[in-house]
Amino acid sequence: MDVNQVLESTLSPDASTRQNAERQLTHAAEVDFSGYLTTLAHELANEQAQPHIRTAAGIALKNAFSSREYARLREVQERWINQIDTNVKKSVKDLALQTLGSRDGRAGQSAGQFVASIAAIEIPRNEWPELMAALVENVGQGGEHLKQASLTTIGYICETDDAQLRESLAGYSNQILTAVVQGARKEEENLEVRNAAITALSDCLDFIRSNFDNEGERNYIMQVVCEATQSGDVRIEAGAYGCLNRIMGLYYDKMSFYMEKALYGLTIIGMKNEEEDVGKLAVEFWCTVCEEEIAIEDDNQMAHSEGSGEVRQYYHFAKTAAVEVVPALMQLMTRQDEDAADEDYNVSRAAYQCLQLFAQAVGSDIVPTVLTFVEANLADPDWHKRDAAVSAFGAIMEGPKEVHLEPLVKQALPLLMEKLRDDAVQVRDSAAYAIGRISDLLPDAIDPQTELPALIEALFGGLSSNPKMAGSCCWALMNLADKFAGEPGCQQNALSPHFQGSVTALLQVTEKPDVDNQLRMAAYEVLNTFITNAANDCLPIVAKLSDVIIERLENTIPMQHQVVSVEDRLTLEEIQTSLTSGVLNIIQRLEGEIKPQADRIMNILLQMLSSAGPKSSVPDAIFAATGGLANALEEDFVKYMDSFVPFLYNALGNQDEPALCSMAIGLVSDITRSLSEKSQPYCDSFMNYLLNNLRSTSLSNQFKPAILQCFGDIAQAIGPYFETYLSVVATVLQQAANVNAGSDAYDLYDYVTSLREGIMDAWSGIILAMKQGKAQLLTPYVESIFQLLSIVAQDQHRSEPLARSAMGVIGDLADAFPQGDYANYYRNEWIQQLIKETRQNREFSGRTVETARWAREQVKRQTANFQGVQMS
Repeated sequence: MDVNQVLESTLSPDASTRQNAERQLTHAAEVDFSGYLTTLAHELANEQAQPHIRTAAGIALKNAFSSREYARLREVQERWINQIDTNVKKSVKDLALQTLGSRDGRAGQSAGQFVASIAAIEIPRNEWPELMAALVENVGQGGEHLKQASLTTIGYICETDDAQLRESLAGYSNQILTAVVQGARKEEENLEVRNAAITALSDCLDFIRSNFDNEGERNYIMQVVCEATQSGDVRIEAGAYGCLNRIMGLYYDKMSFYMEKALYGLTIIGMKNEEEDVGKLAVEFWCTVCEEEIAIEDDNQMAHSEGSGEVRQYYHFAKTAAVEVVPALMQLMTRQDEDAADEDYNVSRAAYQCLQLFAQAVGSDIVPTVLTFVEANLADPDWHKRDAAVSAFGAIMEGPKEVHLEPLVKQALPLLMEKLRDDAVQVRDSAAYAIGRISDLLPDAIDPQTELPALIEALFGGLSSNPKMAGSCCWALMNLADKFAGEPGCQQNALSPHFQGSVTALLQVTEKPDVDNQLRMAAYEVLNTFITNAANDCLPIVAKLSDVIIERLENTIPMQHQVVSVEDRLTLEEIQTSLTSGVLNIIQRLEGEIKPQADRIMNILLQMLSSAGPKSSVPDAIFAATGGLANALEEDFVKYMDSFVPFLYNALGNQDEPALCSMAIGLVSDITRSLSEKSQPYCDSFMNYLLNNLRSTSLSNQFKPAILQCFGDIAQAIGPYFETYLSVVATVLQQAANVNAGSDAYDLYDYVTSLREGIMDAWSGIILAMKQGKAQLLTPYVESIFQLLSIVAQDQHRSEPLARSAMGVIGDLADAFPQGDYANYYRNEWIQQLIKETRQNREFSGRTVETARWAREQVKRQTANFQGVQMS
């Protein structure tokens, strides 16, 4: 292999050339990993090599130790630990450290990434102890390039999410801090070095808690960071404000002195900086302050409600600063860029976000200041100021007391509707968004008789006027539909008088051939929300609407042959997805009344599945609609199974499209629940696909809980016929029950909780199935079920779904053996305690509490019946 040629090819703009080169590198690594690393490390360190070749070598080295999948990452790290000779390791690491001093900055940066990859493996194993000392020495005594690259390397090492590495790095906090503070000082003349140091300091703040606890060290760190905000270099100033953000988030309890002495003034100066990057991060400092204080207040209120004396220190920084910061934020909101895209994040949008957080942190005290600004600018000739006024009013809808806001909203609604006709589209869009926030957060301030009709009319007018307003108008309309829907299943609601007119308007907007596609998709989303929230008196309209939506969906089939570009295809897929979602909403609202349309619906869904291309988003929507139809038709859905099930099998086996495969797993649950015993002819194939997916190494672990739950749904559907699969599934459940997160693997905790929920749901379905005359088949597995229940009982942070599932299994198993066969298990004190804790948990829903009560009654019967058998 000509390494230079292969490395050059990895940078080729031609995808085929690039992929072929990557395959060659992968093969070389598999054949001789030591030689592969040695060759690349020499190429990276070769000062005579072309810069782009050195960069490619560095990327290949880094990639050799990278993976998005946790299991795969551990696998490649184990290869370094077990397969590489000690001398080779030392040689490769020495070459990488040598390259840090290269005059080719990109090579030094690539070397830093590689060093960080090896450090992530070795530092938690107490290996390479000399690394940090070497990097510190580089910063203290090295040349400019070596200093910069070494600081960058420290940053790469410290930005890790790996829990073990983070814990290990705390032991190097003094060395890390020595290096980064030395590089970040104002005495450092090289701005590249200083910038690298500030970036590294931000990355290492998590690991220097012991240093921050020391007042002298803390004062020096804060002095260096504060001085950096005045460096005159945009990158360093922005990085320094970024550091202050992280410091506030991590060390709020130690910030009172520094806020009073420096940070109030520095951040106000930073917010007014003409450079966007600096201004944004200065604004975000106050976002962090507000977020911390909102969280502290919530925590303290919870502690008070629980009778706990453990409260966090609360300094009211936001309230103290509001008189200066809030006016500054609103002035920044006048710096809108009329050409900014929706996804652009500029200082004006940062200020708006910060004002929202100030309202939540400060509450009603913010209202007078904002109102003063609104009144002064609402009619200003400059659209920037009008827009800022409208946005500022909308920003404070959450936080202040409703009793203070509702009268203001009543006064403001006519003005906001007027602003929906403003000359500037930016003002119109902000007015629609402000109405959306009012609809979402203060719907009681809107009178359904007098103000709701005018709002709906005004928003539909805005929706038709400009595509740039589509998102905000549609969001506001959806909020109105959600908030005025009334109770589920109600005969009439506040939307009823406007339902027909709204549906007609939305159909008119979406049927125009030249309409902007963004507007069309937003309008369909509103239509779907109105359908979902339709009262019973509007169901005849929904039924008629089904004809229109299905016809539009049918009309998209010929359009598939007219597609000439990728953009055309994506547009068509968006239309089909929106219409299919509309069909789903209609099905869910009409339930069994959809039956007359079922043949037509399934016909068009099957046609679309037949013509859908790879990686298309349409099958996801089709599967959701099919699941909805199965739920509505129940056993009558069986007539479509032979035509539909090949597509379902293909999706279950399509591990290259995980999202579609996940949808298919959920759809198996929907269909089997709907068909009950009529699903049995398809269950052999379902089980084979599900078991294959469970064993797959290419699918994420996150699929496993859903697959286990699906086993329970299949069991419950086919009842005693599940005996065929019982031993295999039981073995899988017993193995899954042995998975633990470990005391420090926080990233796995949520997965393990979900896995246990899936196991419990599976056992619950299986127990219900076997209870129908075959309960004794469960006997070999009862002990393992109680072992898992015991693990759940010991978990003081168990989720509500897990607690509810556990209650279901406890009750179902007791009910399956009414003679008290397992009374000895049920007499365990932890069983009683688990039920009691679930039943008395005030945060759990009524459904969960009721399940716990039911389980308690089943346990009582189990133990009582056992005593009765003994006495007789």
